[in-house]
Amino acid sequence: MSKPSEGQYERQWQSDIIVDLIKRYDFQYITMNPGASFRGLHDSIINYGGNEPPMLLCQHEEIAVQIAHGYSKASFGRPMCVILHNLVGLLHATMAIYYAFIDRAPMFIIGATGPMHEGKRRPDIDWKHTALVQGEVIRQYTKWDYQPHAIDGVPESFARAYSIMLTEPHGPVYMCYDAQMQEEPITYDVPMPPESSVRVPAPSMPDPAMLNAIADKMVKSDNPVLLAQYVGRQKGGFENMVELAETIGAPVWDNNSSLNFPNRHPLCVTFDKSIYKTADLIVGLDVRDWEKQTHSFSVTERGGLVGPPATCDHVEIGHAEIGISKWAMDYGRMQPCSIRALGDTKLGIPELTRLLKQRIEGNGALKEKIAKRTAEVTKRHDALFDKWEKESRQNWDNVPMTPQRLAHEVWDVIKDEDWVLTANTLKYWVRKLWNFDKPYRHPGTDIGTSTQIGISLGVALANKGSGRLVVDLQPDGDLMFDAGALWFAAKHEVPMLIVMYNNRAYYNDWDHQIHLAHERKTDVKKAHIGMDLFGPDPDFAGLARSMGVWGEGPYENGNDLKASLKRAIEVVKSGKPALVDAVTTRITQAAFNK
Repeated sequence: MSKPSEGQYERQWQSDIIVDLIKRYDFQYITMNPGASFRGLHDSIINYGGNEPPMLLCQHEEIAVQIAHGYSKASFGRPMCVILHNLVGLLHATMAIYYAFIDRAPMFIIGATGPMHEGKRRPDIDWKHTALVQGEVIRQYTKWDYQPHAIDGVPESFARAYSIMLTEPHGPVYMCYDAQMQEEPITYDVPMPPESSVRVPAPSMPDPAMLNAIADKMVKSDNPVLLAQYVGRQKGGFENMVELAETIGAPVWDNNSSLNFPNRHPLCVTFDKSIYKTADLIVGLDVRDWEKQTHSFSVTERGGLVGPPATCDHVEIGHAEIGISKWAMDYGRMQPCSIRALGDTKLGIPELTRLLKQRIEGNGALKEKIAKRTAEVTKRHDALFDKWEKESRQNWDNVPMTPQRLAHEVWDVIKDEDWVLTANTLKYWVRKLWNFDKPYRHPGTDIGTSTQIGISLGVALANKGSGRLVVDLQPDGDLMFDAGALWFAAKHEVPMLIVMYNNRAYYNDWDHQIHLAHERKTDVKKAHIGMDLFGPDPDFAGLARSMGVWGEGPYENGNDLKASLKRAIEVVKSGKPALVDAVTTRITQAAFNK
């Protein structure tokens, strides 16, 4: 039982037990939007628990979940607690929970319902806000949910949920607590999980025989490619990938769901899909969806995929077949693999590296083949970055500036700082131009519109107090969904540099309409209808200031941006958020000129 601080009462309400569990499992923060269904728990957190961990007020349930999503990614899997108000709060949060599930982000979601006892329900509102088995709404995209009927079931189910959440592959869990139960007094002793109980099972080691077989294939291969997706989510994964790649001299494609490999390493070939044309072996390392990375496809045509040669072999180590959704098809097309070594890459990659070193030691011909391949990949890598640097300088003086120019201007002012990028990558331009040299530089690329400001806040919260400069390249359409999130940053003093990636449009869909207009011979000048964010132009700097966030802009000319960015960085270093509104051209504006 937690010891109450001075001025607090002893444990006497059933909701106090939930607070003891939150403390026992060492959650650092709770995000929430208030709701009367958990008023008992709310009171216990403040008055019994001393508001430790602190409740952080969010303007929308989606933001509450997204902050937990970003926090877990940036802290290498440390979960946050989220509280959602009965049925309606849960329904608000469903999209964010779905994205957390497909992105393998652990979070402990607490809900409330009822009272389930019909005689205790107030007229009208308690009926509208009560559902039969509330977790049914999100059961298809959570790892587990439970709704205990009495306080006796709370400690055991809490411990089970925590263990399930952090057993690979990670994901969200949902615990729903009856409103009446929370407000009942404690009349008998409720046993808590013993201090000695294991919180999370040990990671699973892939079958040693399968690892040996993969090692044999790798040393025989002439053109292997390493494909990594979630390896970098675990501490040590980034470094393990470097050692594996250097041992075998294989090029690495980083999926960008996490930062798996340093982009400036000579063996990095991410975004060069021609590497797959000659591949004879692709080694998938904790990969869920192979196809997007390995195949070329058309924006407008359905199907028509072009991938590696039919003779290319595929093997994998990871968790692709565990926790696969029975509902959403985020797993993509199944890749036929000759070996599937089910288990944790945290253990599997170091062991595979050891097996490879055994085979390489004393084998002069193999060492020579690896050295030759390393030199060839290095040459290819250097040519890639030279090409991207030249391409990024095209239309340098455009007003509004190009996204590539924006990437350069931000890089010039942060490159000497200890920086972290939150989510958006300017259509991957920052991954092509910046130097991602440390595992914490980027917890993974954005998920989609109406996710990025919340995830970015979570990344910034995870880095609060670290001395690192957190940078959010913030899309305008995304912020329009959740503008109130700026208030969260100001209220809770979350230091982050928000640089607007403002092309005054929901341009991803606009681009689709442009392609379709060309395909159907319709008027391309009408493609913006239902997509544009101008007339009027949102004043993001003014919006930021109205929420208590330092704001400047808009800046359309790249020449004017640097001084503002430097001023904003000083604000961030003082422990507060700052926003600079940078207006860019639309990334494929040339499509209009076809």
